[in-house]
Amino acid sequence: MEILQKVLEMTAFDDLVGNPGSLLMIILGFFLLYLGIVKRYEPLLLVPIAFGVLLANFPGGGMSVTQADAINNIEHLTLLEIAKEHGIMNMLYYALIKTGLLPPLIFLGVGAMTDFGPMLRNLRLAFFGAAAQIGIFTVLISAVLLGFTLKEAASLGIIGGADGPTAIYTTIILAPHLLGPIAIAAYSYMALVPVIIPWVVKLLTNEEELKINMKAQDKLYPSKVKIKNLRTLKIVFPIALATVVALLVPSSVPLVGLLLFGNLIKEIGSDTNRLFSAASDTIMNTATIFLGLTVGATMSAHTFLQSQTLMIIVGGFLAFAISIAGGILAVKVYNLFSKKKINPLIGATGLSAVPMASRVANEIALKYDPNNHILQYAMSSNISGVIGSAVAAGVLIAFLG
Repeated sequence: MEILQKVLEMTAFDDLVGNPGSLLMIILGFFLLYLGIVKRYEPLLLVPIAFGVLLANFPGGGMSVTQADAINNIEHLTLLEIAKEHGIMNMLYYALIKTGLLPPLIFLGVGAMTDFGPMLRNLRLAFFGAAAQIGIFTVLISAVLLGFTLKEAASLGIIGGADGPTAIYTTIILAPHLLGPIAIAAYSYMALVPVIIPWVVKLLTNEEELKINMKAQDKLYPSKVKIKNLRTLKIVFPIALATVVALLVPSSVPLVGLLLFGNLIKEIGSDTNRLFSAASDTIMNTATIFLGLTVGATMSAHTFLQSQTLMIIVGGFLAFAISIAGGILAVKVYNLFSKKKINPLIGATGLSAVPMASRVANEIALKYDPNNHILQYAMSSNISGVIGSAVAAGVLIAFLG
């Protein structure tokens, strides 16, 4: 009987029965795995996050992240002391996440996989990526009115940029206790881009606007500026933009700087091919794995199951939808004063969800006109949205950090 008693104590069944919150979080982890594996919603990040949720909530596993507060002094411990006293997941969290290391490394990989060519060929469309950031600041103000602190509201609002690493980086600095729900909201809504963009577009546009053919407009009103050497421009651009951003918004350099460096080693070509391969493959994949697992591990039952979490989920959706609407409305205002019309779907792609937002916009355009391929035009706004959201995060961190 003693042996049977010890075997029962060794298992987690008693703890699960006594702590239904952990059981609920485990069910949530299984649901997120279902979305990532079966529905294929952002599987590269949703699967690690979901498994991190499971690891954090398996009773007795010791894999949940302990947030630093006035009671514990975990931030003042060495990494070996953190691993010994709080477990290996806390060591990874405080070494890789709390230091803000992984999001910039992911931006390095994103930059290496990004082609700025569509944006440089249609530079005027890039401004709609800036207009789409309105959701960030609208939800920030609303969240403050609902009782969130300024730092918490900024972390919530940045979900409107539709950029997971940017949302995580901002939250790490401003409101680390909200990291779990904000990360889940950010990546969930990124995965739901094919649902949210058509819904907002249907509310704000009509069939005539969606039939605006961008190539036909280019033929009617050809651009007066011709790019003679696109390769040289694509090499100079990341250097020049990094310099400008560093001077104007220094706090955004960790994200924008590595994004542009990654793009530079891609565009240089064979001379930096080994660096490009490492950034876009080894570094990117490693950073993604550890980012997902450690962020998921912050979502223990006692930190996630709160009324504030529901408000973050709702607020994140509003930020996302308002950002899409802001880009669309900016295009509609532009069309009132310009002979050369722009399809409002270009404004809808001012998010950082690259390239999914552009693909969704292109599919909508083709539904109304089978010859209206707008993918390259949409990518211009879409890529600028990546830079815009990172700069917006830098501004918030500069004022509130």
